[in-house]
Amino acid sequence: MNTISPIPRRLVMALVAAGLVGLGGFGGLAYSHSHAATVPPQPVSLAVAPALTLPDFSKITATRGPAVVNISVSGIAKTAYDATAGGAPSGIDPRDPFFEFYRHFMQPEGSGLQSRDVPVHAQGSGFIISPDGLILTNAHVVQDARDVTVKLTDRREFTAKVLGADPKTDVAVLKIDARDLPTLSLGNTRDLQVGEWVLAIGSPFGFENSVSAGVVSAKGRSLPDDSFVPFIQTDVAVNPGNSGGPLFNSRGEVVGINSQIYSRTGGYQGLSFAIPIEIAVKVKDQIVATGHASHARLGVTVQEVNQTLADSFKLERPEGALVSGVESGGPADKAGLKSGDIILKVNGQPVISSGDLPAVVGSTAPGTTVALDIWRQGKSEAISAKLGDASDKLVNAAPKSASTESGKLGLALRPLQDQEKRAVGSDTGLLIEEAVGPAALAGLKPGDLLLAVNGTPVQSLEQMRSLVSRSPKSIALLIQRDGMQMFVPVRIG
Repeated sequence: MNTISPIPRRLVMALVAAGLVGLGGFGGLAYSHSHAATVPPQPVSLAVAPALTLPDFSKITATRGPAVVNISVSGIAKTAYDATAGGAPSGIDPRDPFFEFYRHFMQPEGSGLQSRDVPVHAQGSGFIISPDGLILTNAHVVQDARDVTVKLTDRREFTAKVLGADPKTDVAVLKIDARDLPTLSLGNTRDLQVGEWVLAIGSPFGFENSVSAGVVSAKGRSLPDDSFVPFIQTDVAVNPGNSGGPLFNSRGEVVGINSQIYSRTGGYQGLSFAIPIEIAVKVKDQIVATGHASHARLGVTVQEVNQTLADSFKLERPEGALVSGVESGGPADKAGLKSGDIILKVNGQPVISSGDLPAVVGSTAPGTTVALDIWRQGKSEAISAKLGDASDKLVNAAPKSASTESGKLGLALRPLQDQEKRAVGSDTGLLIEEAVGPAALAGLKPGDLLLAVNGTPVQSLEQMRSLVSRSPKSIALLIQRDGMQMFVPVRIG
């Protein structure tokens, strides 16, 4: 068994005299009995690492908390019930996004299911940004609201007016009739660093003025929710009721609005997302001025570029937004964008994932002309596009392509017959009759219409064979299925 010998008393006294005894140990200092009595101790400079200091959360809470409010909402929603069972509810949640689908299409004929109005109550959070009662919160907090009540930390309550709500950014602006209210200072996300401490104040599950802290996990996070927001991801404990509350940096400035969580349980699991305050302020300014917010659109359907698609299009890295469809007569069509183009930058701002494109475009004013850096047929090109208005038609993200394995292509193809051309609205393309091997693994199915190979429109079997022969590793097939177009990568070697 190892033992540790006690330090000689004379050694301890000498070290104390030299001022070198510390909690961190002796750091390799040597002592010689023969020199201790004749040689005075020499001063040694020890570099001390700076202490790690945490933000003063109590001070931020005390000074900023009074401007954070609790929001109570009441309204009316429709719910389905079985009239033949004495009006018992059918179990369909009226706030379910697929409620109307269930009600119209999943209801058996003659089942007796009917709809009726039921009261709905919800709670959320918000924060005051002007002394005369202007409040920011989430759009989903006040959705379908008939009455909105704002409660301050001093227990005063006010009836609020919803000046406007923007579902695309999930930002809403409220107004209460009050004066000399406490307000919050707004910061920016430009200086916010991943790993930096952040603080949330809100009303999770109705527990008013609850405080939770964590760090920034990522910036510019795109979510698969058809949103125009590059979210701030944090590990701050955010739960239902925190929605609309502020996210503070370590200086007590608001850098975001807590909006969403990713959860399998409905509660906190370490993935929380906040709307950057710059986007919220831009939406607020539009709502205050006009009562609504406007967003631009490019008029394309885009999908993610994975490694197989990058190989197929001879792109150095799997990044950008792959254009799988272009709206006829839309801004992208007028600008000359084509299916198979990969958008890499918008006004010099990189598009890393396909979800970045709606966020960049949607934060731009309709009618703005933007510069697009694209990848087309193996080389870079620059074009400009004048953006349209998203209220006419929204930018959508295409389904992600299926993963594949290497192997032969595994497709049986034939040209379209005249009646098939009329049915699908295309004079070109090849009909997939059978898909096996890598093609089947990629998700291709009989009945799919093959339109292009690596961005080149395909019109014959001979052309198809030629294009495949020039693709040693993988190939990107543009298919049309149920009226929708998307690229599917298939490894062939």
